[in-house]
Amino acid sequence: STFDVAVVGAGIVGLASARELVRRHPSLAFAVLEKEKELAHHQSGHNSGVIHSGIYYKPGSLKAKLCVQGSALCYEYCDQKGIPYKQCGKLIVAVEQDEIPRLKALYERGLQNNVRGLKLIGAKEIKAKEPFCRGLMALDSPYTGIVNYKQVAQSYAEDFQEAGGTILTDFEVTDMEMAKESSSESEDGLKYPVVVRNSKGEEIYCRHIVTCAGLYSDRLSEISGCSPEPRIVPFRGDYLVLKPEKCYMVKGNIYPVPNPRFPFLGFHFTPRMDGSVWLGPNAVLAFKREGYRLFDFSAGEFLDAVTYSGLWKLVLRNLSYGLNEMYRACFLSAQVKQLQKFIPEVTVNDVLRGPSGVRAQALDSDGNLVDDFVFDGGSGDIGSRILHVRNAPSPAATSSLAIAKMIADEVKQRFEL
Repeated sequence: STFDVAVVGAGIVGLASARELVRRHPSLAFAVLEKEKELAHHQSGHNSGVIHSGIYYKPGSLKAKLCVQGSALCYEYCDQKGIPYKQCGKLIVAVEQDEIPRLKALYERGLQNNVRGLKLIGAKEIKAKEPFCRGLMALDSPYTGIVNYKQVAQSYAEDFQEAGGTILTDFEVTDMEMAKESSSESEDGLKYPVVVRNSKGEEIYCRHIVTCAGLYSDRLSEISGCSPEPRIVPFRGDYLVLKPEKCYMVKGNIYPVPNPRFPFLGFHFTPRMDGSVWLGPNAVLAFKREGYRLFDFSAGEFLDAVTYSGLWKLVLRNLSYGLNEMYRACFLSAQVKQLQKFIPEVTVNDVLRGPSGVRAQALDSDGNLVDDFVFDGGSGDIGSRILHVRNAPSPAATSSLAIAKMIADEVKQRFEL
């Protein structure tokens, strides 16, 4: 029960980071602590499975840099491990004239981010690639792909354990404190000064902690005495699925041109590794941090979200967008209307309600979505021994191996491993 570094959270970022750390420091003892009984149970197992290419993100940002690096590393890793994927490409499609300038700006941004193979194509080429899709112009990203990220995360876990790492599941971290030395344990107390306790009262001792806790990253930061900002506000994304007999209508990913006035990407068509096609997601406030169903509710977590001033500032700035999202969440026909802009043949009879995911959206107190990755620690005895991965939004799964390298660099520098 003593480790040099404990990584809290067995999602794809936590497992990739643990894997990278044990590979760099094979003589040290590492543990991954996970509150669920299985790995990659939350965001890592409830996402669209897209291997993003790095088009959308602000040039020079960590998101842009890590996504482009991470995408290449993801394909390379899948090839090494024999994990199936499909490089089915993506079209970002302009269906209105006023979207074309934004599409061209997106193309320029993608070039600045060194995204491979990008090109603008016209209506005829759109039809050649996606026979059922209509559009005036599209940005073609041929190296966008799809994979099962839960399978990728499981493979990271196997690498970590084969290198000597320990994974403790059903270990929900509820407390972190400095060990109280006594004469009988003074040697270990000095070498492993941090006690990490779970909800059952079990303890492990370690020298340093890295948290990759997604939906609970702000809570763990508070538990450790570090800053509660940025706060996590959960947004549920509900998907529709095309009926199996209609999946022939979609070959690759089809995305709308994002509107910079709104915080999320909008409805898109996503083929899956199992042959199904997901449509969506929408974005509505979740009433529970891990609330995947419409009526999942936690009074404490809901109050925590709605009493945060940052959320109200975001809501008031995007009121019409938010109301439209709530309307579409209730009425299937409203969601299908969004899809018909791209594939007019899709009807309400062609779709079923599908799975949902919850996005751990970091918000600052001014109501701004924290758009980039946030890594921080704190001061004092415990704070100086912790690195919090505070915000790892989409494309974190795509970027996981690149993020892991950055976290390992940060750990080495902060903790002098």
